[in-house]
Amino acid sequence: MPTTEFQSPLLSPEDDSIPKKQCIDEMLQNYCGEFGRWQLKHFVLTSLAWALEAFHTMIMIFADREPEWRCREGVAGSGCDSAAKSVCELEPGSWEWVGGIGSSTVAEWGLVCGDKFKVGLVQAMFFAGCMIGAGIFGHLSDSFLGRKGSLTVVCILNSIFGILTAFSPNYISYFIIRFLTGCSTGGVGLCAFVLATEPVGPTMRGAAGMSTFYFFSSGIAVLSGIAYIFPTWRRLYIVSSFPSLLFLIFVLPFISESPRWYLVRGRIKEAMKTMSTIATSNGNRIPRLVYLTLDEESSSPSFNNSTEDKDAVSGSLVDVIRSPVTRSRLILAIIINLLCSVVYYGLSLNVVNLETNLYLNVILNAVAEMPAFMITAILLDKLGRKPLTIGTLWFSGLFCFLGSLMTNKGVWKGVKMVCGILGIFGMAGTYNLLFIYTSELFPTVVRNAALGCATQAAQMGAILAPVVVVLGGSLPFALFALCGVFAGLFSFWLPETLNQPLYDTLTGMEAGQDVTSAKDSSV
Repeated sequence: MPTTEFQSPLLSPEDDSIPKKQCIDEMLQNYCGEFGRWQLKHFVLTSLAWALEAFHTMIMIFADREPEWRCREGVAGSGCDSAAKSVCELEPGSWEWVGGIGSSTVAEWGLVCGDKFKVGLVQAMFFAGCMIGAGIFGHLSDSFLGRKGSLTVVCILNSIFGILTAFSPNYISYFIIRFLTGCSTGGVGLCAFVLATEPVGPTMRGAAGMSTFYFFSSGIAVLSGIAYIFPTWRRLYIVSSFPSLLFLIFVLPFISESPRWYLVRGRIKEAMKTMSTIATSNGNRIPRLVYLTLDEESSSPSFNNSTEDKDAVSGSLVDVIRSPVTRSRLILAIIINLLCSVVYYGLSLNVVNLETNLYLNVILNAVAEMPAFMITAILLDKLGRKPLTIGTLWFSGLFCFLGSLMTNKGVWKGVKMVCGILGIFGMAGTYNLLFIYTSELFPTVVRNAALGCATQAAQMGAILAPVVVVLGGSLPFALFALCGVFAGLFSFWLPETLNQPLYDTLTGMEAGQDVTSAKDSSV
């Protein structure tokens, strides 16, 4: 009696007998499944790295804060006035920090009055390090280190630098180590994002990419709880660095390298092995005569056994600039990311000035961003990347403009605060969306390099944000409004990437653009 072999619903009976070449997106859609059990596990484990980035970035809110102060008891004729607005108005020795000098770097090294600028300087240098690290690790993850290798390196460095920070003997050493921490932290998010989303199918990639920022916001909220339990800055740095070690030991071994990176590096066998594992874990299988190939080769009439390893296909930012298709995209991505970051970090600093409990305030700020992530994720595949980017940028710009019209007196002070919250609500959605949008604008061979360049621009915006906030009054809101409006205008020149293939090579992307242009002209 003849036996009937079980066929997955994704497969057709003739698949086992006809040789086929398919790119990764096609194989995910036809055989593996776009977002099954394998992708869900891989996505969650990889995205945990975003929480680590939140720890190393937002720790400055607590470690570099200016604590409350009080007049010393039992000091006769000290001249200490508890109604004074600043300790700069008091006699040295007549007051003391609540919580002692170990509560923050400001208290321990006296970073007040004439030295207050040093707090902003070390924070700016951290973001400068992030800008450098994003470029370095963006390139390394596209080249020999790979996505997983780069993520491993940055987590090791973050663990080392984070613990070393706790033992800084003076401000200069603290300044240097925080800069080095920024260099490693700058590569965490972009490596984790690309590694988490590349194995996801095209119709699910947008929603998956938008969900990564939940981990970042959750990390901020968790950090606030840790800072409440460990109020001294040295202990806080040690405790917040341990999760990076735990991630290295207990999570990274269960994360797979991206099959797209294997493919463009010419490691076809490893790419096919990963794709087969995805299919099996999702309850499917890849037929015997279906071979994996680059997108530029999938439409070629010639057929070769694609399970043999080939020479690596490489690319760099130089190639991005040389290509007319990607050159304009890169310039626009840099400008939009920079303007968006100025508004996002600038409004975050303004919201902190609500004169409430610091720990509760940070938690509320983190939670307030989550509805923006959810709404943009829902609308992403309905409206498309481009209209949603423009809409969220202008939404934020509108409320920043309204905020600039409000004063800090009476009821208008509350209205201005609400405008700021709504402004960061819109910009948080944009900031999240730009990661998935930017990654889809570039092929695999240069994706992390291009995303790293855009991230560098965002870090430059983060450096500029405190400078804008220091201006005070209504001017920051007015400048944030201009940034939001102009970023929306620049977004008009970006192409829509909804339901478009995630190209592997520059040649494949240019060929795809030619086909799209030909269809548009015929219509």
